[in-house]
Amino acid sequence: MAGSDQASAVQVVVSAVQGSSKYRYVAEDVIAHIAARELANRRNTKEAIKATKNKLHQVGAAYMPQRATYDRWLAELRQAAGDEAALRERCAEIMRQHASTQERLPILGELYGEVSRRIGAIHSVMDVACGFNPLAIPWMSLAPDAVYYAYDMYLDLAEFLQGFIALVGVRGEARAIDVSQGVPQQEVQVAYLLKAIPCLEQLDKAVGLRLLESIPARHLLVSFPVASLAARTRECWTITRPILRNWCRTGSGGLSNWFSQPSWSTWFTRIKRAHRRAQTGQKGAV
Repeated sequence: MAGSDQASAVQVVVSAVQGSSKYRYVAEDVIAHIAARELANRRNTKEAIKATKNKLHQVGAAYMPQRATYDRWLAELRQAAGDEAALRERCAEIMRQHASTQERLPILGELYGEVSRRIGAIHSVMDVACGFNPLAIPWMSLAPDAVYYAYDMYLDLAEFLQGFIALVGVRGEARAIDVSQGVPQQEVQVAYLLKAIPCLEQLDKAVGLRLLESIPARHLLVSFPVASLAARTRECWTITRPILRNWCRTGSGGLSNWFSQPSWSTWFTRIKRAHRRAQTGQKGAV
């Protein structure tokens, strides 16, 4: 297929997918990336549209609430602002709407308490494929000058999170981007990549290790599910274990801690070595 024909076919798929209420807020570059792959592997445009929608469901929609009332949620968070207990309660209620952050709720204090114990006050964060995780900011020991960068594929989610980050007095941005194609390269003190790699590897089998190596952070907090949403425990762990093994072989990080939940998540903290800053000449984040 000629380049112009390919571009036209991709745009047809993108427009069809965006016409669905379920996917209208997905960033266009995410849809286009998937559409190009599916067009190369399907017999016709109709099949590519269906396959693109299925892939978007696997990557993100399966974890999202059926109805996200972002305007109402942000209004309720504004009402709770100024009362730490009320704000945490409302954040937790919203996080329960997301399949991934829901499972983190019982250990938020332990998880982020351990992070701050190991690296001190947090001055800069990159939250990759963040979902609702920025709503956990009230549990994080962020420094007064902290900057928080949150990246996901949903435009409406990014707008909501931008409002929340500003509401809690944290500098930063929330943007809808295709993180499987890379992340912005502003260096940060710590990056979160929580249960995201198996989802992103639905798009690109090599993206996990590539992200682990390229995220510009001194510290990485990464988690993998022990089971998928369909509870196929052995299948999911068999897929993720080689990623851990390969990363350990690179010499770019050292395993520093494990967090476990009895349901389906295993947590661990990794520390990036300084070789990347030495290679690039960048000044390290504190």
